[in-house]
Amino acid sequence: MKQRLAQLKRAAGTDFLASLVVFFVAIPLCLGVALACGVPPVAGLISGIIGGLVVGLVTGCPLMVSGPAAGLIAIVWQIIQAHGVSSFGLIVFMAGLVQVAFGVFKAGRWFRAVSPAVIYGMLAGIGILIFASQLHVMADAPPNGSALMNLATLPALYNSLPIRSEALGDIQAAFLGLMTIGTIVFWQKVPKPFNVIPGALVGVLVATVIAQTGGLVVHYVSVPNNLFADIDWLHWTEVGLLAQGGVWVSILSLAFVASAETLLTCTAVDKMHGEEKTNYNKEVLAQGVGNVVAGIFGALPVCGVIVRSIANIQAGAKTNLATLMHGAWILLFIAVLPWVLDLIPVSSLAAILVYTGWRLINFQTIKDLVRAGNNEILIYALTVVTIVTFDLLTGIMVGFAASAIKLMLTLNHFDITLKEETEDGHHRTIIDLYGSATFVILPDIADVLEAIEPGREVHIFVSHLNYIDHACLELLTNWKESYTDNGGEVVISWDHIIHRYQEPAITRIVKQVKEQRSEATSS
Repeated sequence: MKQRLAQLKRAAGTDFLASLVVFFVAIPLCLGVALACGVPPVAGLISGIIGGLVVGLVTGCPLMVSGPAAGLIAIVWQIIQAHGVSSFGLIVFMAGLVQVAFGVFKAGRWFRAVSPAVIYGMLAGIGILIFASQLHVMADAPPNGSALMNLATLPALYNSLPIRSEALGDIQAAFLGLMTIGTIVFWQKVPKPFNVIPGALVGVLVATVIAQTGGLVVHYVSVPNNLFADIDWLHWTEVGLLAQGGVWVSILSLAFVASAETLLTCTAVDKMHGEEKTNYNKEVLAQGVGNVVAGIFGALPVCGVIVRSIANIQAGAKTNLATLMHGAWILLFIAVLPWVLDLIPVSSLAAILVYTGWRLINFQTIKDLVRAGNNEILIYALTVVTIVTFDLLTGIMVGFAASAIKLMLTLNHFDITLKEETEDGHHRTIIDLYGSATFVILPDIADVLEAIEPGREVHIFVSHLNYIDHACLELLTNWKESYTDNGGEVVISWDHIIHRYQEPAITRIVKQVKEQRSEATSS
């Protein structure tokens, strides 16, 4: 305990500054996600507070930031359309309890066994849903009921902008949205230390100043004088809905998607900072506690979010104190300055989500999956197309089914052996992999690797494998980098594996983030 307090004391200064950066990133995202889900802004802001103060307190991944996520917009919108706003709090509450059960029964680690093609396909499908719907909102036009309709009506939306129709769109609103996106893209090129201010916040400020000084007649965020009066508390009278199978499908779907996105973010965060590793079971439990509280407040569900987490790490956060403080800043903001929200154009917040949706599609991931093999890209494509054509849950189920078929066709057996060798006083750890290495046995490989003491010389032989998929290649490559960073030595016999697998997308992202942190430290 004393060691922990000393660590917090040493990190207080950098964590304080990091919390302010994350706060400025979180505010426009909390508002934008809430509006995209069709709920009051306060539902997104309270979700941000819960992600900071509740999840941040019991987290298993100290540098990850939680809150309302663009990746959950599609499933939240579908749940509200299917069951109504009045039952939404109950569904979030129950999904939180399911996540708590995942953590208690140590099921968190099994989310690492999900095929990357399904996860990336899920994120890309969500990105297309967000991009297509929020393009309409960015022009102050209502989105259509499906992604295909939203995409099909984009030409009509463009042609109708000069008419300035409430139903068809407004060119002034579209201009503000484009200004927001342009500012975000431009701000990425701004040199340090000026770009410590988040681009999304600068984009909203630019659009707000233009709208207010120009007197533009567009849609603005509308909030009551007392934001807390707008809280839609959990309706316990709706508990009878739990007898319906469809409600349980929504509960389990929300719990799965939120957990999968969180643990994917945890994995990325671990690779970015290379220090304390995530306790996956504890993190799923923490997310569950957060969603139980979110359900009581009628707020949006929370999960780990990559954009705010990257901002947290790049700003120099050392402990979960930064996450806790960012939640406190959001609470202080809505208590003292709620009137500021009325000045913000809706199109500017929608533009942030248009940009976020585009980034979720991540074309570099597609290139990496193509290099990983035809099976991976087929699973990815099936997942994306089904999500866009039908809905998120159906897309995930199709992705899992495709992965299962692939598994049955390729999986024979797998074995991993570990032995110690000593030659002339020189100690080596030898690991041999046999059979087919797929995402299903990824937890077994991870357990063996993570049990190796730091600072050893490790040789991994994969020449006995008749198949290895993208997930296991990614695990081996990233573990090698992490282990060597901590003083160990790793040699992997890549001889019979195509060279293109040795630097997957996530490894390049990690290198870029580490280079940025190194530059920030030296400047």
